[in-house]
Amino acid sequence: MCFPNCKHKWFRKCLSARNSLTWIRNMATSEMMLSLGLIERDVNADTLWVWCYPSISADLREVLLRKSCLPLNSQVLHTFVFGQYCRTWYYITTVEVQEPTALKKVTHFSIVITAKDFNPEKYAAFSRVLCRTYVKHGSPVKMMECYIAVLTKGDCQSDENGSFLIKDYDVRKAYLAGSLKDVVSQFGMETIILYTALMLKKRVVVYHPRIEALLEFTRALPGLVWHRKDWSILHPFVHLDNDELENLKLCTGYVAGFVDPEVRDRSDLFDVYVNLPDSEITVSQNAKEAMAMGKLHKEIGNFIVQAAEDMERTDAQVIKDISVKTKEILRNLMSLADEAENSKLTLETLKQRHYPPATENFLFHLAAAEQLLKI
Repeated sequence: MCFPNCKHKWFRKCLSARNSLTWIRNMATSEMMLSLGLIERDVNADTLWVWCYPSISADLREVLLRKSCLPLNSQVLHTFVFGQYCRTWYYITTVEVQEPTALKKVTHFSIVITAKDFNPEKYAAFSRVLCRTYVKHGSPVKMMECYIAVLTKGDCQSDENGSFLIKDYDVRKAYLAGSLKDVVSQFGMETIILYTALMLKKRVVVYHPRIEALLEFTRALPGLVWHRKDWSILHPFVHLDNDELENLKLCTGYVAGFVDPEVRDRSDLFDVYVNLPDSEITVSQNAKEAMAMGKLHKEIGNFIVQAAEDMERTDAQVIKDISVKTKEILRNLMSLADEAENSKLTLETLKQRHYPPATENFLFHLAAAEQLLKI
């Protein structure tokens, strides 16, 4: 069911209740959580998985242990990180144990939640309740009770450790939590490179040595292509380990975040490389043709900058403005497709319109990305 090194006696009781809990999970059809786990570092600086329900694969355990800052024995504590691996979202909250506490031999611990959905604020809030519960009781039993309560009822009420209600965390709020205005403020007209890359479903790699800055920046980028509402392209915290890179390479297009500066030498991983500390964006040699800029790009870029610089407009309004502009481009593209055979565009159809070369090139690759191109 889980790990042979599990050290809590109560876990055997959970094993005997496995069938009941499985039935409960099946009844909670609307719930997105997949598992709840605990990693601890003890007074001897040993870090290990303590338990997890339900069990997860050894590969996923290894990745999640890597994402937790506990094995590093570093003075820097990343209180909350999130990311995606093999289509599973993970949310890790790490706490330093302060005396006095029921946890006698534990110096730090990480609460690990895996889920189907992207919603950092939701799982950060739930993790805070779980952390307070674990510190108070020193046993995962109460945490398991909270987990089951949320799994079955959608809420966890506690006067001592705080309350959590799933209905307070709409996915739309999670999508809008990133700030496109900050992205445009940093990169100005070069934001059009990011917009173009995402529209064409290219591979965007972002580097920053600080994970918090990386998470904040990368989560905002899918908002540039709001018409897709697809945050599955987001891989905000990737290590240069083979298992993670092989998983990343299975994706057609993505936004991937790295804290390792050596990623700049891995041109096989990106079409566009963003050096966040230096505010530099580089287009790889292989992507230069598809990413060629022209009059249309300048027009869109100016539109994005003007919308973002309007102090009276919120991030949500800026996203909507960009989305309206994008849908206008897509409508024009689809009207061309409607005129063509089988509602599919060809390069010949575009050439008949006598667009400027850069515009023709962009529309051709956009048609391919939107599956409007005749092959």
